[in-house]
Amino acid sequence: MPIQASGNNWILETRHTAYAFGLHSTGLLAHHYWGAKLPYLDDYLGDRFDEDKLVVGSYVLQEIPFDSPGNLVPQEYPTGAGTEYLEPCLKLVFADGVRDVRLQFERAELADPDLRIYLRDVTYPLNVILHYRVWEAFDLIERWAVIENKGDTPVTLERAWSAQWHLPLGGHYHLTHLSGRWANEFQLRREPLVEGLKVLESRRITTSHHHNPWFAIDRGRTDEAHGDVWFGVLAWSGNWKISAEVTSFFSTRVSIGLNDWDFCWSLGPQQSFTTPSSIAGYTDQGFDAASHHLHDFIRETVLPHGNTLHKVLFNSWETTAFDVNASSQAEFAEIAAEMGVELFVMDDGWFHGRKDDHAGLGDWWPDEKKFPDGLSPLIERVNELGMDFGLWIEPEMVNPDSELYRQHPDWVIHFPTRPRTESRHQLILNMAKPEVQEYVINKIDRLLAENNITFIKWDMNRNVSEPGWADAPGEPRELWVRYVQGLYRVWETLRQRHPHVTWQSCSGGGGRADLGILRFADQIWVSDNTIPTARLAIQAGFSHVFPASTMEAWVTDMGEEFLPLEFRFHVSMCGVLGIGADLRRWGEREIAEAKKWIALYKEIRPIIQQGDMYRLGSPFTDDFTGVQYLSKDRKSGVLFAFLLHRLDPFTPLILYPRGLIPDRLYTVEGYPGARSGAAWMKTGVTFSLSNFGSAVCRIWAEE
Repeated sequence: MPIQASGNNWILETRHTAYAFGLHSTGLLAHHYWGAKLPYLDDYLGDRFDEDKLVVGSYVLQEIPFDSPGNLVPQEYPTGAGTEYLEPCLKLVFADGVRDVRLQFERAELADPDLRIYLRDVTYPLNVILHYRVWEAFDLIERWAVIENKGDTPVTLERAWSAQWHLPLGGHYHLTHLSGRWANEFQLRREPLVEGLKVLESRRITTSHHHNPWFAIDRGRTDEAHGDVWFGVLAWSGNWKISAEVTSFFSTRVSIGLNDWDFCWSLGPQQSFTTPSSIAGYTDQGFDAASHHLHDFIRETVLPHGNTLHKVLFNSWETTAFDVNASSQAEFAEIAAEMGVELFVMDDGWFHGRKDDHAGLGDWWPDEKKFPDGLSPLIERVNELGMDFGLWIEPEMVNPDSELYRQHPDWVIHFPTRPRTESRHQLILNMAKPEVQEYVINKIDRLLAENNITFIKWDMNRNVSEPGWADAPGEPRELWVRYVQGLYRVWETLRQRHPHVTWQSCSGGGGRADLGILRFADQIWVSDNTIPTARLAIQAGFSHVFPASTMEAWVTDMGEEFLPLEFRFHVSMCGVLGIGADLRRWGEREIAEAKKWIALYKEIRPIIQQGDMYRLGSPFTDDFTGVQYLSKDRKSGVLFAFLLHRLDPFTPLILYPRGLIPDRLYTVEGYPGARSGAAWMKTGVTFSLSNFGSAVCRIWAEE
């Protein structure tokens, strides 16, 4: 059984890992173990905490001034009660002004694969239900919390985090996380954890370009293929926070949940609040395995259609920008079809009043001058060429120069007494408002119902400012959460009405990439930066969390002055291949080469989008790197090699594949004869490349 009880202790087991906690003699709910699966249930409980005294190192608690059980016991869901001075998961204010929360264990409910722990305040009618779900096949644990106000007076939540994850006692941990900015997202950072707090967060109403709600922790000796890794994510598309804390007694814990910055939630009588989910896991097989667990989980349980193979697309933005019309788009569609493109996507500039970025957002119907007969003639032509049709939209935004804003200036996020700061000449519609949700649903629903559109690129090109909600029905600071809840409702409604449509999440690139949006989106536009040398690093960082099937990657003209078209294609073929170049600049040679690479991609697409990915080297530190994909049955694979710039031309370029069956014979394209998987993994595959050169070769097992 995935979940077992031993007295007031609970053990959650996956295929290879275990997580254990229980009721401590102090009455606190204490964490016991998180790591590799052990032979016996009693192994997880051990004697870390004596029944009569709390031992920390060689000291008994009573001998340590200024610290108490509440401060030293690794609590599953601390509240900061009494003399607890570490990061709490829950902060609130009762109606009488009391800000102290003291929870006691009430009962547990077990229904595999779920466990519920019921806690209640010792004085006030407040319940906290800790939810645990075991994803046995993926070696993952999911956690969230429900806070219930059972009283007759309101309770004000000031912090409601999803989980606190505890690492084994000891020091020398390293934190790996993703940082960056617009056009430089998903940069991998690794740093030692020392006493104190390390905080990662977003305050921008989106996941953000700057950090991502994912962490990985190791003991400093872990690499891609070897070593312990504890990792986790938050499934949320708004403000979030990760707090990694090391105590003076070498206890390390990671708290994760909604950002409490400017957060407030009024919990009325008999109301409840549910936090987003945190999903976490452990592996002793390095960062590769940590990624594989998340990738499989996302494909099989999160994505709406996780096993769908995504089509090769062409996007018109780089070719025309805002200057779109029916005739020119049809011309480019013919070129795209000749190359083997399967999906033609018209980007910004098609809707009412849209000549540049100063006007039109909010008015989601075809511009009468550009498309006097609507979109149907263009879509029909695209379909005749054998391609599906897709469209760019940005429904959360509005230009002041638009019919929508002139009718509803009160619909934007703003403070009435402050200027409405524009970014890109646009403001943000308040998606927390039901009437805004209905407007967006109705406009996009009509657009999809009246046209044969099978792909939507949903963009979001600015962050929030002046986060006011003057006519909020309750606490205005609930905006941060209710906005995301409203966004989810809109996406869910549109997906239900149009299940055949593929949806892409874009936020000026990778500003909204998380497991929350992937419950509704099929893909993520990873970055507006399409320079292939930069994309190698961006895509490598992205791959620590997300599978290749979610990673839209375009071939553009960026970097063409020093990067051959082959290199640009190879980088983009590592995800969902797209073409975003200005086709007016491509001649017969480029078209013919594109046709070749698109044809190859279609052959290897199942391995890339549905197989396991291995990062061979690091584009953050190495001048020669590779990316490998291997089918789930380990019978076929694809190996990409990339050389940036190396001064020594005699240094051998060798990549060492991983994941092959050691005693199975494999052939690597371009090499004579077959060798065992063990041989390829130990001796490697050698490449002959010039600076800024690349190669792709297939791997297959002999029958």
